[in-house]
Amino acid sequence: MPLLSLNNISKRFGATAAVADVSVAVERGEFFGLLGPSGCGKTTTLRIIAGLEAPDGGTVEFEGRDITTLQPERRGFGMVFQNYALFPHLNVFENVAFGLRARGGRGISPTVREGSLQERVEQALDLVQLPGFGTRRVDELSGGQQQRVAIARAIAIEPSLLLFDEPLSNLDVALREDTRRELRALVKRLDLTAVYVTHDQVEAFALCDRIAVMSEGRVHQVGAPRELYENPANVFVAKFLGRNNLIRALRLTSSNDPSTRFKTLEGGHTLIVSARHDQLMRLAVNKPCLLAIRPEAITVSKDQDGSEAGNRLAARIEHLEFSGATTTITLDANGLKLEALVLQAEGFRIGHECVVTLPVDRMELLSES
Repeated sequence: MPLLSLNNISKRFGATAAVADVSVAVERGEFFGLLGPSGCGKTTTLRIIAGLEAPDGGTVEFEGRDITTLQPERRGFGMVFQNYALFPHLNVFENVAFGLRARGGRGISPTVREGSLQERVEQALDLVQLPGFGTRRVDELSGGQQQRVAIARAIAIEPSLLLFDEPLSNLDVALREDTRRELRALVKRLDLTAVYVTHDQVEAFALCDRIAVMSEGRVHQVGAPRELYENPANVFVAKFLGRNNLIRALRLTSSNDPSTRFKTLEGGHTLIVSARHDQLMRLAVNKPCLLAIRPEAITVSKDQDGSEAGNRLAARIEHLEFSGATTTITLDANGLKLEALVLQAEGFRIGHECVVTLPVDRMELLSES
């Protein structure tokens, strides 16, 4: 049984459907992500989990129990907000202790001995690498330190579920990278279950065991990061999760052979694609479709001695974009525009002719929706 289940959750704000028939399950000990662009419904979904918003339809279950109408303070969840929501008039110790003092009935109650409270707060600060910071004022801390205090406050209550609403978005790039590594290690070390909202694909991939990709209030696909990246369910997921070459084509063969031929609408190239049987069954001969291949899956050769393991096309180099460790090459294969990501671009020049190889097993057949 999943620890947390959302069952056909919906929520409207006026005429806008913020969440539309969302169903996801989070396993115990899992670091689960809600990923999507701004306005896709991920934060509203998180707030419904927390009890801060009431759904218009559907149910929320925790440990097999319906908690849809349960008050937020009775759910036993910890939450870290995007703006940290620290109290400026309280020092670090009192900010971390706030949840412990307020909880009652679970963990440390308002009548607990101060010694136990002191110990729990100090343990939480140690875990986020802020030992001895208890007497500091919040406005004396850096953004990264404030974020750690917010995490300490959330974990001090020993939550049954930890919720994050884009907690790293206000940090600079270098600090964000360091903090996300520490955050995942901390959640795993404490054997917590977490639901993490973000619009940042890199952040979601680095932190999460599984991710629900959302758009316009709906979940498009749920899976492990590698699964989502390599096998996107539709065009939205393919485009949202990094760069992708989307190729319009027609299916040529009716054979049930998984290696099926397609003709590109731009360039008129014949491509062989290894598609799943269930995908091919939905696609008739001569029906338009979209093929996708990641830029890093394409190889570029200066001559005909290139790779034989795939679809080989003659192309012309239109643009080179150097990005340090990699170079993006923009190519024109008789009107078919492609992008390739290569590690070594030495010798390639704009205007030069080359050969590109699209591996059969790295191409995906996509649905529009």
